[in-house]
Formats: sequence, structure tokens, C-alpha cells
Amino acid sequence: MTSWDILAIAAVLLLGVPHGGLDGAIARRIGWPIGLISWLSFHLAYIALAIMVTVLWWLFPLVSLGVFLVISALHFGASDIADIGRDWLPWIAHGGLVCVAIPSLQPSLVEPIFSILVNAGNAQLLMEAIAGLFYIWVGAVVCYCGYGYFRPQYRKSLLGLLLLIALVALLPPLVSFALYFCLWHSPGHMLRLWRSLKRSERRQSLREAGFYTGAAWISMALAFYYLQGPASSSLVQLTFIGLAALTLPHMLLVDFADKIDHKREELP
Repeated sequence: MTSWDILAIAAVLLLGVPHGGLDGAIARRIGWPIGLISWLSFHLAYIALAIMVTVLWWLFPLVSLGVFLVISALHFGASDIADIGRDWLPWIAHGGLVCVAIPSLQPSLVEPIFSILVNAGNAQLLMEAIAGLFYIWVGAVVCYCGYGYFRPQYRKSLLGLLLLIALVALLPPLVSFALYFCLWHSPGHMLRLWRSLKRSERRQSLREAGFYTGAAWISMALAFYYLQGPASSSLVQLTFIGLAALTLPHMLLVDFADKIDHKREELP
């Protein structure tokens, strides 16, 4: 693992992870009751989901990594076009950037990372499955270029995606993922949510985000301390299993509960 890879992982953990710190505000916005019991139930449910993902990963690593890649694609794709629309073609094009393009364009560098997470034999199986999806994704991106011509509102996001694809092709996978996660996905999510909050709620939400971020960092530091094996392997496991554990409850709030609540509000 190079110094750039270590910096990339540090950026993901220090700058990317905090973007889920506003999940408490999302819970309140969709109607989660206020009070001590409700506060405890929300946090216990969130932690229980994260622990469940971690346990399942250790028991079924290949399936867990595969499912994580799928839900990450859905989450990233939806987030990238959240301010524009929900059309399936842009969703597929954006969703495949991290989960299909990075492994396919940098296979010799991604397979060792997958090997740390799911062992060498399973990593090869997963790489072969992703390679089978690569040309479908390329076709979606090509169609998206034509789609952007007829739908001007997608042109800015399309140009951003093309720039990110170029970075993915040129940079090591952990570096390109960190750039996307820390400079594209996380700021976009936090800005959208921040603008949607009432002024009276922003201070509380900031305090919560600081508390959640600190708790996540402490938990990851403890996990790193107790993980066995080379430090580089432990960092990779900590980063991606940790992200998987946090992504499920975060995605359930952001991509399902919050969107269902918005649809309900739009109904006459």
C-alpha cells in the first residue's frame, strides 16, 4: 500500500464518514417522535443494523461485499442526481462509477483489495461478475450522453461524471474513490440536507453530527486496535466493512424513508 493509498483511506475516514452525521435530522424530518425513549430507540436501531452488517460480513464475506456494492451503486446513483430527477438511465450511469468502473478500469489494483476483504478466490469471482457488467454500464454512459443532449438539466451532472471517469482511469482506485466520496458525494449530500433544515434545527443537528462523527472515529480506532494482521490489511477492512455497516441504516433513511415522506407530502 502506497502513501497515497493511506492518505486516501484517511480522507475517507476523516472527511467522508461525517456526512452521515445528519441522519438524526433526517429521522426527525420524517416524523420520528421526540423524547428520551424515541431517541434511544432510534440509536439502538441504527447501531443494531450496523452490527448486523458487520456480523454478516464476517460470516458471508462474498455475499456481503456483493450486496454492499449493489446498495452503494443505488445510493451513489440516487445522490448524484438528487437535485435533478430520478430517471433510471442517469441513475445507472452514475451508480456504476464506483462499483463497476473502478474495478473494471483498475483490475490489477482492485483485486488485491477485494482479496483482503473476501479472500483471493472470491475476489476473482467478484471481479469476473463485475467485468460482465462493465460493457452494459459503458452502454448506459453512452446513452446518457445522448440523453443529456435532449435533457439539458442533466448536462452538468453528465460532465461531472465524465470527469470522474477520467480520474478513475488515471488514478489508483483508493485515490479516485476518496476524491469521489470526499469531494463529490459527501459535500453534495450535506449541502442538500443542510439547506432543507429549519434554522431552529441546525444548531442541534451540528451538535449531533459532531457527536456521531466522534463516536464513529472512536469505534473505528478501537476496531483497528483489535484487528489482527498487517496494518495495511486492517485499514482496508476497517474502511470498507465500516462503510458497509454505516451505509445500510444511512441508505434506509436517505433513499427510502425520506423519499417516501416527500412523496407523501406531494400528494394532494
